[in-house]
Amino acid sequence: MASGCAKRGGCPSDYVAVSIAVICFLVLLSRSVLPCLIHKAPRNNSSSLWIPVIQVFSSFNLLFSTMMSINLLQFKTKHWSQYCYLWSVWVEGPLGFGLLMSCRITQAFQLYFIFVKKRLPPVKSYVFLPLVLLPWIFGAAIVQAKRPLDSQCHMGLEWTLPVAGLNALYVLALLAFTRAIRHVEFRFDELRDLWKGILVSATSVALWVTSFVLNEIHTDTSWLQVTSRFVLLVTAGILVIVFFSISSHQPLLAQISFKNRQEFPRMGLALGIHDSGLLFRKEEVRPVDPNEPLDKLLLNKRFRKSLMEFADSCYAGETLHFYEEVYEHGKIPEGDSIRRIYMARHIMEKFIVAGAEMEVNVSHKTRQDILTTQDLTHLDLFKNALNEVMQLIKMNLVRDYWSSTFFIKFKEEVAMDKEGWSLSPPRMSLVQGSDDPFYQEHMSKSSTSRYSSPS
Repeated sequence: MASGCAKRGGCPSDYVAVSIAVICFLVLLSRSVLPCLIHKAPRNNSSSLWIPVIQVFSSFNLLFSTMMSINLLQFKTKHWSQYCYLWSVWVEGPLGFGLLMSCRITQAFQLYFIFVKKRLPPVKSYVFLPLVLLPWIFGAAIVQAKRPLDSQCHMGLEWTLPVAGLNALYVLALLAFTRAIRHVEFRFDELRDLWKGILVSATSVALWVTSFVLNEIHTDTSWLQVTSRFVLLVTAGILVIVFFSISSHQPLLAQISFKNRQEFPRMGLALGIHDSGLLFRKEEVRPVDPNEPLDKLLLNKRFRKSLMEFADSCYAGETLHFYEEVYEHGKIPEGDSIRRIYMARHIMEKFIVAGAEMEVNVSHKTRQDILTTQDLTHLDLFKNALNEVMQLIKMNLVRDYWSSTFFIKFKEEVAMDKEGWSLSPPRMSLVQGSDDPFYQEHMSKSSTSRYSSPS
């Protein structure tokens, strides 16, 4: 029969395992928080924000509940068995591993509908995730009702194997969604990340279940109790940090490093859209006539840049930014459905959804038509919204711009630069998507323009 620290906890290896778990969580926390602080990622209410937050929460639950359920730190209490169901059943199960896997299944579900069905998922993420978690909740409720745990929080072989099967079921569900999107040519390696997630989770579950079974069954073998406890916690720590590092959120943020932060400052550049936000020296220099139609004036990139700076100074720059993003969206060839979906999702997340970073003022009907579209690749997806935005620009911004110092400065620059425009760096505009991706070199050989001027 196991005795001493093998039974009560507090062995040297237990403290080593706890230290490793704490380090893993701190690394996880830094990886989730630092990129947002360094690159000043805008805050929004989309799943690209709250799913990663839930992953951090579930990772903490998994590590802490594992430590508490097997009493690694030798806590002394007269009623320890009363806490077994809290840590071993609820926090470690539905709120730990179950929630962690549900987040990744939810992300795979989103990718399936967006890139295979080419429309937004019919069920919101905040509704789908609890539905995926229901089997874990039902399972925990059954264990709570039957109360099979002993005073050391062991449940025996007849209960251990069904719990292991539930773990495997979630890995299989993730595998099913991943197989359904395996033919999609993703731009940011989402499919590769999902396969890695399956490999990591399956390996971790195998090690975890093996250690869990040994810990539950061979309660009389001291060295096996100590070893299995150590493997349980260390495996959980490695699982959460590696699983979270395989990102499926924030398309551009995940790939930006300290060295190449300026490489892809906007979605158009990340997708390889030709002439995205650049001014070329060979571009024809021509004066601006205020009597010309606005859509024609906006084709002048130097004028568009000056007007955008004026709009930003008036805290109304979202209209010009929206125009520019839609203009780049129109440059993507009709047959390039994948890039059109990426760009459409980016525009919707940034400008269309309620509470977006730069939400534009469009009618409710127009907004709902876009958000409920059955085809994210539709050529005229943003046509009505762009028409409404153009009217706002004409009635407000342009009238004030002609009498502003920005227009005076623009005329002076044109007068001083008769030989051509100088190369101007693209405007910073952090990419906002909920699909989570890394950059993959796959440039299109040609790029034709849908519009000479979106209107």
